[in-house]
Amino acid sequence: MVKKNKKFIVAIDQGTTSSRAILFDINAKPLFKSQIELKQYFPQSGWVEHSPDEIWKSTKKVLLNVINKSKKLKGEILTIGITNQRETAILWDKITGKPVYNAIVWQDRRTADFCKKLKKKEREINKKTGLLADPYFSSTKIKWIMENVPLAKLLIKKKRLLFGTVDTFLIWKLTKKSSHVTDSTNASRTMLYNINTNKWDKKLIKDFKIPLHILPSIKDSSDNFGFTHKSVTGKSYPITGVVGDQQSAAIGQSCFEKGSVKTTYGTGAFA
Repeated sequence: MVKKNKKFIVAIDQGTTSSRAILFDINAKPLFKSQIELKQYFPQSGWVEHSPDEIWKSTKKVLLNVINKSKKLKGEILTIGITNQRETAILWDKITGKPVYNAIVWQDRRTADFCKKLKKKEREINKKTGLLADPYFSSTKIKWIMENVPLAKLLIKKKRLLFGTVDTFLIWKLTKKSSHVTDSTNASRTMLYNINTNKWDKKLIKDFKIPLHILPSIKDSSDNFGFTHKSVTGKSYPITGVVGDQQSAAIGQSCFEKGSVKTTYGTGAFA
């Protein structure tokens, strides 16, 4: 009698302070974890940045560590899921894959003055996005990079600039440029996503002067986000789940129903 291979699921958790990957069995029991700390940069007071290359390299390394462990356990990885720090904005060249600037982290406050000017539009923004006009969200980070980084301006003209939150950037790298996508939970934290239509809001995009073509396609959190490229992971694996970190924490606590209490524990604690 031939013994069946064990079945595994891999979760990538790219957070503010570290990148990690966890190997689970199909009963959601954690079997192995690999984690690498992530450096933060503070170029000015109120500014917080990450190196996109460090985000990618650390994520790739912990993922490969988990894949190698699955081989030692003589099992098969069925799928990969990603949860990530939200709102952090990365812009890069879609031809070379090189970021035009460091990732501006969700904690960054450099666009606070600009957000004050949005107070007259805050009611419209809130009605469409459920958010307040605040530097926390991605849209003003995108705008800042486009206006202050010469390479970003050049690439916009050539239609070579891409934007993504961390999930989008990782998927684009894992699939070797074939998937430029995000999920609705991450999109909903950009201040550009209309929660009533479940689409990018063209009026807000126009107001922020952000080209629509730099934004990723939006999918459900449980969907087909593409396949990792063999040159990256040794074997092609499907990516079938993506969700922002706080939403994933709520899901982990089975908060699916309308009106459920949400509690998350991470960089901060929220209830």
